[in-house]
Amino acid sequence: MKTINHHSAPKKINTRRLPHRWGVNNILGMLSSGVAVVFLGSCSLLPAKTIEAQQSETQAQKTIEPNPAIVPPPILSSSGDPNFIVKVVQQVGPAVVRIDSSRTITSRVPDEFNNDPFFRRFFGEGTPQARQRVERGSGSGFIINSSGQIVTNSHVVDGADRVTVTLKDGRTFDGKVLGEDPVTDVAAIKIDANNLPTLSVGNSDTLQPGEAVIAIGNPLGLNNTVTSGIISATGRSSSDIGASDKRVDYIQTDAAINPGNSGGPLLNARGQVIAMNTAIIQGAQGLGFAIPINTVQRIAQELIARGKVDHPYLGVQMVTLTPENKERIKNVAGDRLNLTANEGVLLVEIVPRSPASIAGLRVGDVIKSINSQPVTKIEEVQKLVEKSKIGTKLPIEVERNGKIVQVGVQPAPLPVRREG
Repeated sequence: MKTINHHSAPKKINTRRLPHRWGVNNILGMLSSGVAVVFLGSCSLLPAKTIEAQQSETQAQKTIEPNPAIVPPPILSSSGDPNFIVKVVQQVGPAVVRIDSSRTITSRVPDEFNNDPFFRRFFGEGTPQARQRVERGSGSGFIINSSGQIVTNSHVVDGADRVTVTLKDGRTFDGKVLGEDPVTDVAAIKIDANNLPTLSVGNSDTLQPGEAVIAIGNPLGLNNTVTSGIISATGRSSSDIGASDKRVDYIQTDAAINPGNSGGPLLNARGQVIAMNTAIIQGAQGLGFAIPINTVQRIAQELIARGKVDHPYLGVQMVTLTPENKERIKNVAGDRLNLTANEGVLLVEIVPRSPASIAGLRVGDVIKSINSQPVTKIEEVQKLVEKSKIGTKLPIEVERNGKIVQVGVQPAPLPVRREG
């Protein structure tokens, strides 16, 4: 997941296992997909009128011609230039940067080496000393403000003692991390420079599968690498791709991205950044994932202003309840769980002293609605919780032992765990 070491050796995401409770571990293991995701240390968006005009023209051709000619893709029709990628790269390339980071890791000497007489007799006065090693990583980023504000992935700079930013023209600057948010994997950096080139921003809420996209970054240390492809899908949830510790809906692309592309821009055909490249599925080809730019902007603004982002937290572990999952769960839990609902979101763990625990939610409760909005999937619960306000009670309706119960949960700031 988050890593600061070289990104040519990516790590798998391991879903956190829950404490044993009526076979919770077995249930989650039985229902999980086991997808391995690598977070890389690593599209034209036509105006509505243009799309409508194209559709009208296409319909007219169908009416007039028995065998109408194939209409060129919208990207070529609008630009009239099959080499539009060259122009985009020339336009935005200078605003894409390389980010190198390093951190010092100190290996602590176990107390028994210093306190146990046996070890002191064996080593004498030469008791082993703490050792230090430097871990280095490399990623990408892009400039969002001419005065030196840059965005990248959180895992590119997580825990870094030093961050170095290299521009395309060869200039190198020390970077200051303004803030990072591991939950969305977004970070903001500042360098001491002015009059820098910047990227124009598109709207990731209106993207459609099939739109052309361009990725620029520094994969595997190969600076200023350009690849292209299409948007393969939108709205991929974190659970879809096996990144259960993240709160992001991803854009999927087949544009080639590799370790080192992390934090680099995904652009549409007009050179607008519409997402930040961040992850791939290990062992797969043509399955890259990027954080929508609207999310990146929202998080970056908070990081620049406050240095951190607080996410609402309830303190529950959940599974989506389906008739098939219900049968599997009942086979594991037996009589220890009185499960009557056929759909909803089943609570399989309540964190002690969490907002959910304080409010009275219980293991075995099935969430039916949040803030009067029906839910049937984990992703729906996560989105509604993310939109809630910390400290303000959130109405939750659950089914418990066949009865509907209303519970008010007051979300708290999400406790963030960091590696190393």
